[in-house]
Amino acid sequence: MKEYMINIALPLEWTQEFVMKIQLQRQHINKLFDTGKLLSYSLSEDRSKLWVILIALNENDLLNMLSQFPLIDYMDVEYTELMFHNTSANMFPPLIYN
Repeated sequence: MKEYMINIALPLEWTQEFVMKIQLQRQHINKLFDTGKLLSYSLSEDRSKLWVILIALNENDLLNMLSQFPLIDYMDVEYTELMFHNTSANMFPPLIYN
């Protein structure tokens, strides 16, 4: 498995069609988090950029995942394979509940 940093530029002016797909995008993102394929998803304060960390088997798998984003037609996407991605979230072992 490989980790990828995806830089996404969003349109400066949002159409009604774009806005109507935002909820579908959020649902899709939540599914990717639930399956462990998505590590982070960040939106800039001005709503013009998204930064995403995805786990994929290879570049083709990554492109397939991106193509399933409901907002993909409105996104200008660039990506880079990462050597590693550290966050404070993966510094501690998962909690075990009794």
